[in-house]
Amino acid sequence: MRLALSTLGTPGVPLADAVALARRFGLDGLELRLHPDTGVHAGLGAAERAAVRRTLGGLPAFCLSGYVRICEPGDDRPVVAALRADLRLARDLGADHVRVFPGGTDLAAGARRLDAVADEGPTVLVETHDALPTGAAVAALLDRAPGAGAIWDLLHPWRHGEAPADTLHRLRDRLHCVQLKDAPSPGCTTPVPLGTGAVPLDAARRLLDGYRGWVSLEWERTWYPGIPPVEVVLPGALDWVAGRWPPAAMR
Repeated sequence: MRLALSTLGTPGVPLADAVALARRFGLDGLELRLHPDTGVHAGLGAAERAAVRRTLGGLPAFCLSGYVRICEPGDDRPVVAALRADLRLARDLGADHVRVFPGGTDLAAGARRLDAVADEGPTVLVETHDALPTGAAVAALLDRAPGAGAIWDLLHPWRHGEAPADTLHRLRDRLHCVQLKDAPSPGCTTPVPLGTGAVPLDAARRLLDGYRGWVSLEWERTWYPGIPPVEVVLPGALDWVAGRWPPAAMR
């Protein structure tokens, strides 16, 4: 497994700080959230994109997490255009993946839009989120779009009643990234330090033994400003990826 840090972080924190944090903890890369408050988004010009590459300094930005909603009803053209813009940015930054949200439940529309960019690269990853929160739901879309892959957000399938083994069974062949997080209960998604909540991290870690893809720690201070800084959580994430789980302090 390769551990990355999502730049969901705290609004306004410069990319350089995220890079420095990743290097300090020995992380393998970053998942870059595409938004003006992170300084990375599809509206950047050529000089600004070059500046992002310099700031990364060779640290992989393995995934650009965009906000295109691939299965929303309506005209395909603006959705495909927005996705293409994110893909161009990914190519310019050397990222291998672009994240999309389902947004809606129109699987036929989602498949058309994914197929429209299938030959452009990088790989588009559909996250288990919002209207398609489970592995079964995302797999039903991916069955129609063979060029796309999946992100397994450990929180959402579980909180919608899908066991980790079932999620992995549905997504295994298409899985490119696991988003790591913990929360108190299915009804309360406030992030808590790994191992102190109710998300079945033990079961997920056992199931993922031998998994060679990316794991991205999501610590969402953008939406939960009262939670501790990510430095508190990163040691637990490193233990989880390394298989030292549960940590000795919790045994």
